[in-house]
Amino acid sequence: MNDAIRITRAATKKAKPKDSELGFGTVFTDHMFLADFKEEKGWYDPRIEPYASLSLDPAAAVLHYAQTVFDGLKAFRGVDGRVRLFRPAKHVERLNNSARRLCIPLLDPDLALRSLVELVGLEREWVPASVGTALYVRPTIIANEPFLGVRPAKSYIYYVILSPVGAYYLEGMNPVKILVVDKYVRAVEGGVGAAKTGGNYAASLLAAEEAHRSGFTQVLWLDGVHRQYIEEVGTMNIMLRIGDEVVTPPLGGTILPGVTRDSALTLLREWGVAVSERQIGMPEVVAAARSGTLSEAWGTGTAAVISPVGELSYRSERIVINGGRIGELTRRLYQEIVNVQYARVPDGRGWTLEV
Repeated sequence: MNDAIRITRAATKKAKPKDSELGFGTVFTDHMFLADFKEEKGWYDPRIEPYASLSLDPAAAVLHYAQTVFDGLKAFRGVDGRVRLFRPAKHVERLNNSARRLCIPLLDPDLALRSLVELVGLEREWVPASVGTALYVRPTIIANEPFLGVRPAKSYIYYVILSPVGAYYLEGMNPVKILVVDKYVRAVEGGVGAAKTGGNYAASLLAAEEAHRSGFTQVLWLDGVHRQYIEEVGTMNIMLRIGDEVVTPPLGGTILPGVTRDSALTLLREWGVAVSERQIGMPEVVAAARSGTLSEAWGTGTAAVISPVGELSYRSERIVINGGRIGELTRRLYQEIVNVQYARVPDGRGWTLEV
């Protein structure tokens, strides 16, 4: 679809929060992007309108059968004052991969990229300037056909909303405590674990709430068959430095293919660090901790970028990593990615797109 994007500007503008007041995902900008899909027409009527509520029939498929996918990326205001999206094409690719798994019609990649660029460009005044802040971009597709039969819907809404954000974790860049859970599972091979769909997150809430009540920031999921091999943290992929090697679980259909994960792996390999994408069980992690070879662990994700892990709790055993301090490689990865995002260094990999 090569239609021009219609723009209807908001009659009044919202007050913008100060950078120091920003939380995560509670404030939204003045406009949103929308497009519609009908089986007989395909995707049509791309438009930017004032931010407003959506109108859904009570029988809309998304409300009953969770046919929905989303993604999340960020726009940054560089030290030069210019606004750039970080790896938007990769996020569009992942959104379409998620859609394919949920039987949702794929977006034209050019249209999807245009939707992000045009909307962020219109709302550029909302992009905060302080390091650690950004404009969070949330593209979403929902099935809105009203029916109560179990089949793929025939009509959908694609929309994009924007939210200026601060740090995802209250701890900021301080190491977090993570509970390893084997009572619940997030995904199994052949399921929808690799898709960014709402049902995955609904299924994770109970374990996360139990972890929070016990003083942990997040949970680390194990595989759904043996409940032994590590998979991912609730909102992040996970990496561990054991000896001279960085180990991270492979993309086998049960974990989300994180864009920050991919960025971190790219940097590590450029730096000559040995990287292994392989299964790693908790017994190996515990043994490495006891022998002193587990020197660092960190999570990777759009929201937190790089989040150092200071402690894992597994079956009542506390595994303190690097004395609960940020590791050298953790800090270097964070700094390098942030430097690219805020244009402190040249982007030699084509990761950013100026709007």
